[in-house]
Amino acid sequence: MASPNSDKDFYTEALIIGGGMGGVYSLHRLRQEGYQAKLVEAGSYFGGVWYWNRYPGARVDSECPLYQLNIPEVWKGWNWSERFPGHEELRRYYKYCDEVLQLSKDCIFNTIVDGVEWKDGIWTCRTRDGRTITCKYLLLCTGSSYKKHFPDFQGLDKFKGTLVHSAAYPDEGLDVKGKRVGLVGNGASGVQVLQELGKEDCELTAFVRTPNIALPMVQRKMTSLEQDQMKQYYKFLFEGSRHCRSGFPVNTWEDAWTDLTHEQRIARIEDSWHRGGFAVLLSTFREYLVDKEVNAAFYDFWKEKVRARITDKEKADIVAPVQQEHWFGTKRPSLEQDYYETLDRPNVKLVNLKKTPIKEFTEEGIVTDKLHKLDIIILATGYDSMTGSLMDLNIKDKEGKLLQEKWNANVETYLGLMIHGMPNMFMVYSPQAPTALSNGPPIIESQIEWIILAIKKMKEEGIEAIDPQDAPAKKWRQDIQDMNQVTLYPLENSWYMGANIPGKVREQLVYLGGLDMYNKQIAAALDGWQGFDVTKAQSLPVR
Repeated sequence: MASPNSDKDFYTEALIIGGGMGGVYSLHRLRQEGYQAKLVEAGSYFGGVWYWNRYPGARVDSECPLYQLNIPEVWKGWNWSERFPGHEELRRYYKYCDEVLQLSKDCIFNTIVDGVEWKDGIWTCRTRDGRTITCKYLLLCTGSSYKKHFPDFQGLDKFKGTLVHSAAYPDEGLDVKGKRVGLVGNGASGVQVLQELGKEDCELTAFVRTPNIALPMVQRKMTSLEQDQMKQYYKFLFEGSRHCRSGFPVNTWEDAWTDLTHEQRIARIEDSWHRGGFAVLLSTFREYLVDKEVNAAFYDFWKEKVRARITDKEKADIVAPVQQEHWFGTKRPSLEQDYYETLDRPNVKLVNLKKTPIKEFTEEGIVTDKLHKLDIIILATGYDSMTGSLMDLNIKDKEGKLLQEKWNANVETYLGLMIHGMPNMFMVYSPQAPTALSNGPPIIESQIEWIILAIKKMKEEGIEAIDPQDAPAKKWRQDIQDMNQVTLYPLENSWYMGANIPGKVREQLVYLGGLDMYNKQIAAALDGWQGFDVTKAQSLPVR
């Protein structure tokens, strides 16, 4: 058998596509259980989204120590420098994982898979450089944020200055000194870029369409001593993360919004506000997601906090409007450190795209109601999230039908783990799972542990392949849409709803029942292979 690091074709029992957190954990656990597993990754090293994201200020919005894998061999010797690590430190973490677990020997980097087909009981994966890899079990760890989104701006290719997407920021950075810099996009990457570049000696123009309801990060340094002492509790923290709604084992309360006085409600929100991170969303009142009056109260609290930090009223009206423009928490909130103080600086200009939309790009810059002359344009315009990276694999099912065709009308998975007609193919950090609404590592670990159990069960029972049935997959999708309808999510055009990509079906792409409920549902499906067709050796499928 050829070495997987060679240029030759080869077979492996399990193939993992993607070298982010899902890929690292999959490879580690499969090898631990004695399976032959190899990994292919488009980048030149591990890291996933943190391999690609190198723009100024890029950092994770899940706090440590909860944003890491529950691998004792790794966390025993690793300490973080701050509560919300930046991209450089996250890449060092992946390097440490590799050093401790010796992962690279089973990996092929700089390899893009762009053709996948099920035939004769195995998956055949073709790479862009002409190699063929076959496997029995295929694990897609391609993540939710890989395929960059470039809006279809008129004249985008005409701009003669420097044009970069935030997810393809040059390693050496950009020299912005004395330059006119345009920033398009106001999501997480837009907030983080503005926080950094707004302090530089440049003229920064941020084009803002939708105000970002950014929450205080409350960043802080973390000492090795406090983390070493805390490690005696890590087992309980990690287990708690897997068995709670959000993937963060936060304090929750039994009383409802209507049980408390106005003063008591505000006091609870205020307390969480000062804790930082997503505490305001996770440990106050869940009613903000279903009740418009409660949601408006949350917005009013946030608005007053933010407007007090901005001296320029015109800027305040753009980023924290007096009248609520969208529902609190229904778009992905960002965490900020000094975003509002930075945008208040005199070298930072804001353009309200709701009043003056972008008409076109020209050789000199961006035209709204006037020409904004620019030397550099940064597109912080996000991703074709959740499904984009899966579509790019060009996966064909057992009937030869492309995933693009199967999901043309809507996305259908079973358990957010598998797709009807695609036996033995598993997804991690995937659509129709708690992805994006829960802390990432506990979701990844839960899904991979399920995959490990499924493969072990198949081997024990002499099963060659499992394939989700069509009806349970349709029901899984419909259950998610039904949950969605009782919330405020459908009222906004977010990437949770696939609404950031023109032409993409508008539907809820995230399982809304919480990680704890999700774990119970996927575990139940393994009991008697509920919702699956199973194929035993030399036999017909069994229902």
